[in-house]
Amino acid sequence: MITAELQKSWARSLLEAAPSSPAPWLEALQRKAGEAIEQLPPVNRKQEAWRYTNVEPLLKERFQPVVSRPAGYEGEVPEAITPHRLVFVDGWFMPQLSDVALLPQEVTAGSLAEAIAAGDERVKNRLGSVAEPDAHLFTAINTALVNDGLFLHLPAGVKLESPIELFWLNSTDGETPRLAQPRNLVILEPGAEAVLLEHHLPGQGGHYLHNAVSEIVLDPGARLAHYRIQDESEQAWHFSRAALDQGSDSSYHGITLAFGGRLSRTEYETRFTAEGASCTLRGLYTVGDDKLQDFHLDVRHDVPHCSSREQFKGLLYGKGRAVFDGRILVARDAQKSDAELTNDNLLLTRNAEVDTKPQLEIYADDVKASHGTTVGQLEPEQIFYLRARGVPQQRAVHLLCEGFAAEIIEHITVEPLRDQALARLRKTLSQLD
Repeated sequence: MITAELQKSWARSLLEAAPSSPAPWLEALQRKAGEAIEQLPPVNRKQEAWRYTNVEPLLKERFQPVVSRPAGYEGEVPEAITPHRLVFVDGWFMPQLSDVALLPQEVTAGSLAEAIAAGDERVKNRLGSVAEPDAHLFTAINTALVNDGLFLHLPAGVKLESPIELFWLNSTDGETPRLAQPRNLVILEPGAEAVLLEHHLPGQGGHYLHNAVSEIVLDPGARLAHYRIQDESEQAWHFSRAALDQGSDSSYHGITLAFGGRLSRTEYETRFTAEGASCTLRGLYTVGDDKLQDFHLDVRHDVPHCSSREQFKGLLYGKGRAVFDGRILVARDAQKSDAELTNDNLLLTRNAEVDTKPQLEIYADDVKASHGTTVGQLEPEQIFYLRARGVPQQRAVHLLCEGFAAEIIEHITVEPLRDQALARLRKTLSQLD
């Protein structure tokens, strides 16, 4: 079991590589995170949020944080489906591989490190304001080692016609496993609209730790569609946390598709700060071969007249494991809240396992809320129906699984990305034969 001393010793070994901070305000934020690391409880099964997620093997490994921009990248960069492409290697922005020339001049899309070095007040005022550094060990480490990542800013009223596409790639350095520490800050001012596409890919790397934290600020009336495809190496550890701060009448539409990783943990934290905001979170995870997919949601209705929808589905095969822990909290003064949460899982083998825990905490008396979960297998009658019409056994299984997952994928509004997602799903299903 992970002890406090093991956790602190592991974290301290990472912090030894931290360079000096370029700004006093950032140094103060990093120092606060370092102090939190010393006080945080161990991420073991005694903690409810980590009861079903064993990270002890991770804390026995030694990773080398990438604390400066790589000189280059020799791997292949996937072809973009939009005119706006930003490429990151080991968490660092690579301008020579990116293309943002067609973005409106008033839009900022690029390196967080460069914005910090330039003394950008927007970064100074917002970074660390949404994702608290003491949330848990991995957020604290990310904050203590803040270096680079995405900084995206849209001024008031700017509406992008084409999506912005991000590629997160990893390099390799012999036998030394690397730690990528991207910290992302997305700010949409009042009335701004954008679509953000993310691809998390192994690149050249096989064995690495990707530990990302994203802070997303949506001012009144802002709208963001955010699609993520996580397809990391089978030897990789992937941690991703998205913390949202939504103003009045803002809208966030997020979809995460999780296919890869040895252990992948995805977290959403949504905070409504004014009335009229809406948040939709959807996800699909496929997992087998002794891997683990882990999703955690924390949606807080602290003000009246906000709505949230959460829908997540899992396809499990082999000895795959999944964890789903979703919570919706409706505060005492959050009247007229509207919230729904569902988690459905399809077990394709007897050895697959899922631990699912949807939760509602309601302290207001005039709300509309529901939650539910299902865990089941393919119905023999459905397979028989298809086989009776000449469909082979494996093809019948593929069609039923694809139909189950399509309910999530079909909500991706960018057609080329939706096609990529379906192709990736079919690749996984073909491995079941």
